[in-house]
Amino acid sequence: MNFLRSVYKFLCKAEVLLCCIGFAALIALVFLSAILRFFSLSMSWNIDMAMLLLAWTAFLGADIAYRSGQLVGINLLTRNFPKKIQIIVEILIFAVILIALIAIVYFGIRLALVEKVRKYQAIPIPYNIVTFSIIIASASMAVSTIIKIKQRIIRLVRNEPDNVQE
Repeated sequence: MNFLRSVYKFLCKAEVLLCCIGFAALIALVFLSAILRFFSLSMSWNIDMAMLLLAWTAFLGADIAYRSGQLVGINLLTRNFPKKIQIIVEILIFAVILIALIAIVYFGIRLALVEKVRKYQAIPIPYNIVTFSIIIASASMAVSTIIKIKQRIIRLVRNEPDNVQE
């Protein structure tokens, strides 16, 4: 189990690194494109590469935010419930999220198989590279969701206080 935990932590750190590198490259490409346009020069591959990087950084960034609990949540209805009921509601919501993520992975794989023929206009890579960003981020979010469900179940069984770190 420790091996899987260390692999998961390594993959999470690699994901953050890839997201940072992709975001920096995206900024550099857009800035370079703006400067070259000022001099009436155009790089046609620049826009395609920026779209590719935007997709990857957006979905990997969403996964990073989800894993660290930084996404917006509304607890207007549940904040006055007893702690056990709050945890049960969280587990149910995470189960719905997990089902949705599995569906996204499944249909994303089907879409990627269809889009392997389609290519970008200016760069000779298949368009399904963008679709893989959705698949990978959703699969990673599914793993994070399973971990969150496990933590909530442990907290429910042990009657642990609410301030337990994830």
